[in-house]
Amino acid sequence: MNYEEVLASARKKFNGSCRVCKVCDGYVCRGEVPGMGGKGTGNSFIENVKALDEIKINMRTIHNVDSPDTSVELFGEKLDIPIMAAPITGTTLNMGGQVSEKEYIQPVIAGCKNKNTYAMVGDTAIPQFLMDNLEVIKDYDGRGIVFIKPWENKNIIEKIKLAEKAGAKAVGVDIDACGLITLNIHGTPVKAKSIKEIEELVKSTKLPFILKGIMTPDEAKLAVEAGVYAIVVSNHGGRVQDHTPGTASVLPDIAKAVNKKIKVFVDGGIRTGVDVLKMLALGADACLIGRPFVTASFGGEIEGVELYLDKLKSELEGSMILTGCKNLDSITENIIYKK
Repeated sequence: MNYEEVLASARKKFNGSCRVCKVCDGYVCRGEVPGMGGKGTGNSFIENVKALDEIKINMRTIHNVDSPDTSVELFGEKLDIPIMAAPITGTTLNMGGQVSEKEYIQPVIAGCKNKNTYAMVGDTAIPQFLMDNLEVIKDYDGRGIVFIKPWENKNIIEKIKLAEKAGAKAVGVDIDACGLITLNIHGTPVKAKSIKEIEELVKSTKLPFILKGIMTPDEAKLAVEAGVYAIVVSNHGGRVQDHTPGTASVLPDIAKAVNKKIKVFVDGGIRTGVDVLKMLALGADACLIGRPFVTASFGGEIEGVELYLDKLKSELEGSMILTGCKNLDSITENIIYKK
């Protein structure tokens, strides 16, 4: 397959829940929650893409970089690329209903494993989805990271233990899901967390703990105080709160506030290797990508996921050559164009 064939195949399987637009920017699917769009006016989803698009990079061609190193050290091991599949769950709720949870997540986990990176999985209002995700992680030697919605802590800790038994590499809570309407529709309420509750969750496991949904420097500092391994700068793909800034806009101040005390991941509107380069230059240690991995899995299964990852790596390598960056440590704010 080629990537265009993957997109064409995915469009049919989405059954109208995603149009697989030429540019995945949130305009066509505004307000489609449940669905694949952004909440309300769709502004937060749109801003994620817009904020990244407005960042321009300095091109440099007088140097000796011709074979850049895209590897990154995370979770005590070396990954080939600073890119992971973000946790997206709920095929029957949001993705057209033609593909089961297992049929969607298995290619994502397998493809990421084959390309030496990680896929993240999540849970939702339907408990079986988490069980399906954990079963696939176990089948692939624990090559997955498990995110749990912000239920009551007792419930979260029970699910963390299930993730541990499945061999997961890390666990986390996408605290930004505390406003996710699809959960409340199904009578499964979620809520925000106090710092003491987050500390309890961190201490409940020996696995690296990730807190997803940080959009301000003050909350990033609280996450550091709580002892998390990493945060994810994220507005949940624009699906929980209308009219937030794009993640690329808030990332630099958050990265400075954290000051390398913990890892900083980011998602939101990242589509290409050039986007990854921009986010790394703005202060991220690694990037999470969501919707395009669903498209890759739906359209080409394992091969589709691998094609997308190869595309991202090739684009990142090309961008590193054209900015004179020999490795990820070389990617700094100096490559960002400033008027």
